[in-house]
Amino acid sequence: MASRKGNPVHGWVILDKPEGISSSRAVGIVRKVFSAAKAGHGGTLDPLATGVLPIALGEATKTASFAMQGSKSYAFTIAFGAQTQTDDREGEVVFESDARPTRAMIEAVLPRFTGDISQRPPIFSAIKLDGTRAYDIARKAIADGEPDLPELDARPVRIDSLELDEVPESDMTDDLAGYNAASFIVTCGKGTYIRSLARDIALAVGSAGHVSRLRRLSVGPFSHIDAISLDFLEGVKHSAAAFEHLKPVTSALDDIPAVPVSAEEAAKLRHGQTLPALGPSALARFSAVSTSGVGVALARSVPVALVTVQSGQLQPLRVFNL
Repeated sequence: MASRKGNPVHGWVILDKPEGISSSRAVGIVRKVFSAAKAGHGGTLDPLATGVLPIALGEATKTASFAMQGSKSYAFTIAFGAQTQTDDREGEVVFESDARPTRAMIEAVLPRFTGDISQRPPIFSAIKLDGTRAYDIARKAIADGEPDLPELDARPVRIDSLELDEVPESDMTDDLAGYNAASFIVTCGKGTYIRSLARDIALAVGSAGHVSRLRRLSVGPFSHIDAISLDFLEGVKHSAAAFEHLKPVTSALDDIPAVPVSAEEAAKLRHGQTLPALGPSALARFSAVSTSGVGVALARSVPVALVTVQSGQLQPLRVFNL
């Protein structure tokens, strides 16, 4: 998250991140476009990847975790024949295979990667081991000349759907020869690594493989349909046209209940005070928050605070300074 001098701009920008720049770099550019004092993002994309990168400005940064917890969907291509250190096309090849899968072979293994599965994250990832990023551990191992890179422990992830999308014409041969590459569409839960998914699919069909193309189609409520290009944003820098693409702070909160509060109640919540949640009227009013665990208090249409119900009280978790 970036926080520097700037204006109090609040809301979400749904960026179509281009290939070749980091997520943090993209956030910095968008922050400058809006001259915003504070910015962050809802889920990192590798420089290789393109697509939906939700960028939170100002008070919207307090809702970023809700965007990151939502389902994500991707389009990706596996290049068969070589596994790399990074599990994408930027890494050095560590294993090669002459085997190429047929369509039938690919479709036969996809059910293994649907539902709740166990997945080993790539060593080139931002996961921390004893306080050190995994990619730093991997880079040190390479610098030290170690023949084998360390591996991360497998962890549970959820794959909601996984489909073979197409086989590029240039990679299409007869079924006996198999495919050099194939493209997929996946919808998955938080913490899923598409690079690992590609690696494991390739191994499951008796080959080797890595991600050669990766595009994120959605993050939680944010879709590629609403995404705008970096070139467009830079072209309307510091103008009213840029603000036409700024979505409300509450855009990431579609899946949590909204609780209307009065101006007096809003003032209390903004000062960290609680509201009674007992009694028939209050129980009915706050029941959705009790069920979901968290809600957003709104004074008319203005978000006041993220709230929860504990010990018979509606308590503010994060207060919005709007």
